[in-house]
Amino acid sequence: VKAKNEVELKPEVSGKIISMSERLVPGEHFKKDEPLLTIDPRDYQLAVKQLASEVAKAEADLQMESGRQRVARKEYELLGEDVAAEELNLMLREPQLESAKASLDGARIKLEQAQLELERTVIKAPFNATVISRQANLGSSVSSSTPLVTLVGTDTYWVEAQVPVSQLKWISSGNDTPGEVSTARIFDSAAWGTGEYRLGRVAGLTSRVEDQGRMAEVLIEVQDPLAMQQGSTAEHKLLLGSYVRVEIEGGQLADAAIIERELIRDGDRVWIMNQDDQLDIRRVEIAFRAPDHVVVTGGINPGERLITSNLPSPVQGMALRLMGSENPASQSGEARKP
Repeated sequence: VKAKNEVELKPEVSGKIISMSERLVPGEHFKKDEPLLTIDPRDYQLAVKQLASEVAKAEADLQMESGRQRVARKEYELLGEDVAAEELNLMLREPQLESAKASLDGARIKLEQAQLELERTVIKAPFNATVISRQANLGSSVSSSTPLVTLVGTDTYWVEAQVPVSQLKWISSGNDTPGEVSTARIFDSAAWGTGEYRLGRVAGLTSRVEDQGRMAEVLIEVQDPLAMQQGSTAEHKLLLGSYVRVEIEGGQLADAAIIERELIRDGDRVWIMNQDDQLDIRRVEIAFRAPDHVVVTGGINPGERLITSNLPSPVQGMALRLMGSENPASQSGEARKP
C-alpha cells in the first residue's frame, strides 16, 4: 500500500514560526486549506503597507499628469497651429502620461506580490491529508529550503500489485478501453479477518517490471483508504506500507470450460475417450492458467468424455474401457464429461 499524493511542505517565505496547530503531529488529519502553522508576518505586513502607499502616490501622480495633459490640449487648441505627430505627442505630454501609467502598474504588481507573500506566511494543507512527519518546531527560523512537514493525501491510496506479464491482457485500466475498468478486492486477513475486503479499481500500469520476478506492476486505486467517510467500516483501514492480497477481476469469456490443472497433459493436451472408446490425445486452446485449474476455449466439445485416470503408456487410438466394464482387453480408466 502506497500513497497516491505525498508532499514535503517547504515555506515560500522566510521567517520564524510563531504558531503551530496542536494537532500537527504524526497520524493527525487535516482538511484541505486548513492552517498548519504560521510564520511571523510582521515584516510582510509592513511591506504591504509601504507598497500600498506607493500605489496611492502613483495613482495621485497619474491624476496630476492627466490634468496636465488636459491643460496642454486646451493650450494646443487655442494655438491653432498644425504640427507633426511626434511634436503633438510631446506637446500633449503623452510620454509623461504613459510613464505615470506604467509606474502605477508597477506599484500595483509589487503590492500584489507583497500581499501574496503575506498570505504565504500561513502554511495550509494542500489537500485532505494525514501527517507523516514534522521537521520544524515552534520558534524555528525557516527559509524556502527548510522542510516543515510531510503529508499524505487521505482521499485515495494506491495498492501496487505484481501481476505476471502474460495476464495483463485480462486487465483494463480504462485508458485502453474507456468505460471498462477492472475492479479489485483487497484482503488484509491479519487486520480485518478472513473474508473481509475493500473494493478498488485498476488505475493504471507502471512502465516497468520489478527486478526480481520480472512481474508487471499494476496500480489499484482505493477511495477513502482510512475509512473516514460516514458509513465506512472503521476497522477496514489501509495502512501505508502494509502488504495485502489482491484479486483483480479479469475479462469475461463467453464460451469456455474450466479443467483441473492436473488433467492437462504435456502443457496443452487432454485425453479424450471418443465415441469408439478409443484414446484421442488432443491439443486444446488455453486462455488462462490458474494455480489449480485452466480455462479452455477451444479443442473440446460439450459432452465429450475427459480421461481422469493416469494411463501408463498412452498412444493415440488405443482401446479404452470404463472402470467396471466387462472388456478386459482394453485399457481401464475413469472418464467424465467436462
